[in-house]
Amino acid sequence: METYLVGGAVRDRLLGRPVREKDYVVVGATPAEMEARGFRPVGRDFPVFLHPQTHEEYALARTERKTARGYHGFRFNAAPEVTLEQDLARRDLTINAIAEAANGGLIDPFGGQADLQARVLRHVSPAFAEDPVRLLRVARLVAQLSPFGFTIAPETEALMRELVTSGEVDALVPERVWAECEKALSSPAPLRFFEVLRATGALEVLFPELARLFGVPQPPRYHPEIDTGVHTFLVLEQATRLSESPEVRFAALVHDLGKGTTPAEILPGHHGHEERGVQLIRELAQRLRIPKRHRDLAIKVARHHGLVHRVFELRPATLLKLIEGLDTLRRPEGLEPFLLAVEADFRGRAGFATRPYPQADAVRRAARAAAGVSPEPLTREGLRGAALGTALRRARIRAIAELRLQDEAPNGPG
Repeated sequence: METYLVGGAVRDRLLGRPVREKDYVVVGATPAEMEARGFRPVGRDFPVFLHPQTHEEYALARTERKTARGYHGFRFNAAPEVTLEQDLARRDLTINAIAEAANGGLIDPFGGQADLQARVLRHVSPAFAEDPVRLLRVARLVAQLSPFGFTIAPETEALMRELVTSGEVDALVPERVWAECEKALSSPAPLRFFEVLRATGALEVLFPELARLFGVPQPPRYHPEIDTGVHTFLVLEQATRLSESPEVRFAALVHDLGKGTTPAEILPGHHGHEERGVQLIRELAQRLRIPKRHRDLAIKVARHHGLVHRVFELRPATLLKLIEGLDTLRRPEGLEPFLLAVEADFRGRAGFATRPYPQADAVRRAARAAAGVSPEPLTREGLRGAALGTALRRARIRAIAELRLQDEAPNGPG
């Protein structure tokens, strides 16, 4: 029985990245022998075991054969006769098909080290086109390895497009699509993930709400870039600069989905796109099983971002209504993620990336002023129930009015 470190751990060590997880492949063993050594079986589809002390994953070397569409459409052979090279041959990319022996020696039958040096993501074999998850993984790796400048080999990108045209991508389960998307949103360059999906045709299949934004015009006075899809990608790029939160980045990405369903006769205007976008976010979240925290922030941004942009034009009562709609008085911790996504929307326009955005601070100040109004003086006056609520709201409106935010309005379109 021989054991080798494989996959991302070897790749990341060679790149000088932190190694967060270690996976091992075991050659020449049976499941019974692994259990006899104290390993605990955890694999459902093929033999995978947890080490009795480290709890790291050890998988028996295996080959695989395509039998049906989708991620689960494979038959596996994990007999003791399967060699290390056969196991490495079934892997997706050459940079993930490098093994490290116990003595530190590297086994690299497919040129993974050369591709690491060349910063190229290249498939190991034509079998790459049998597994649709590989398209998502490559797109996610482009995002995660963005600081190293990796590109996709042309022949690999061609196989990724083949996964789309063959219908394999249609068979992806929602949970796996979102899992890869969330990892990409937490990466140094989430925009690259969606750019790869678009280049291969997968964006139209997996995120049609985003794909249909491209080619939709916006008023050039407010959007010099004009194209809504271009704007959306610029917003995601700005959100990445402003925040590391995947929730903020997701909200920025989907804030304008409603513009993709604007009636042609009113273009380039987009009246009512906010509520149309809210409905599309709900449908997207349900389809891909997106967590509630991502969905709820995205809905708030889609619904209210326009009001924040016009905050210096709002009456104090309208501004309080915005603050109440955001639930800021009860959950003040939710305001900052919201404002970061809205600021990303403002900056995600041609020529706006470095402009100041005083609107965000105006909303912060208004929220603090409203929250600073105590109900105690009103209760001491004997106010209760609806009367107390009405008086408290009036006091909060006065507190916001005293800020005189309109006097701070910047010149020009915002």
